Amino acid sequence: MAGLCKLEDKIALITGASSGIGQGTAILFAKLGAKLAITGRNEENLRKTSDECEKQYGQKPLMIVADLAKESEIQKVINDTTKVYGNIDILVNNAGIGMMGGIETLTPQQYDEVMNINTRSIFLLTKQAVPHMNQNGSIINVSTNVTIGPVPSLLAYGMSKCALDYLTKNVAVELAPRKIRVNSVNPGVIVTEVHRRMGMDEDTYQNQVLGRCHSINALGRPGQVTEVADLIAFLASDNASFITGAIIPIDGGANIITAS
Repeated sequence: MAGLCKLEDKIALITGASSGIGQGTAILFAKLGAKLAITGRNEENLRKTSDECEKQYGQKPLMIVADLAKESEIQKVINDTTKVYGNIDILVNNAGIGMMGGIETLTPQQYDEVMNINTRSIFLLTKQAVPHMNQNGSIINVSTNVTIGPVPSLLAYGMSKCALDYLTKNVAVELAPRKIRVNSVNPGVIVTEVHRRMGMDEDTYQNQVLGRCHSINALGRPGQVTEVADLIAFLASDNASFITGAIIPIDGGANIITAS
């Protein structure tokens, strides 16, 4: 898919670019010729992403260390990006956190933390980015296939991503007259560090997450970061010029297994 996409001189702002899907997307965008602004909370890991983009493809991103839980830092991200590049063509809202817990175990503070990062920060960043976006711009939100159906241990996370999917569709309608497209990618199990960061031990991750992929999705394996990055690049490119408001599962067919 990436071979079909061209992002030369497109200005792309990617959040959560210090690891996982955000990092993979930044590196692919550098390969495809985009001018990058990348942001994340972990300066060391964000620098690794920047160095990889420059080393492999000669594209040195604008690196913005920021905590999107703070509204002032969201504004800083937009200000720094537009100060350097003038405007924005592509916004990839990838930053997010997972949180284990159901109705009996999840605390209000944990609920607020998840909703603040996974929903409110994306609302605010998108709101502040839109005035600087060019016509024919593209916004891609990174959601999850957890929105397909209940996962009791991921209550707040699932709620936050359901809200994100609604935001995607609503903003797509609102921005269509300006020719700005808004879509969501909804990954299933992808090989990243996200489960470990949620506190999952290695045995559980290997056996209950990766080991179950043979039965929870049609293709019988976990996905790779590069596969999600390819889809994001396609949606960001002019190849996807007639796609907006789409909620696109990239989960090896878990959505059809669930549906059946």
